[in-house]
Amino acid sequence: MTITLLCIVGTIYFKKPLLLTVPFGVIGLYMVVQIAMVPLPFFETMRFIFSLR
Repeated sequence: MTITLLCIVGTIYFKKPLLLTVPFGVIGLYMVVQIAMVPLPFFETMRFIFSLR
């Protein structure tokens, strides 16, 4: 939430709307790190995640 608020304030202050994409990148990076922390091989973890129904 803090990164989102900083990006909104930065967008208003610096008038750079591209800063609003930063929270999405941070969420994506967070997901990759969380997947990497699983003690299974990467592709097996991905298969497990996408086979959940």
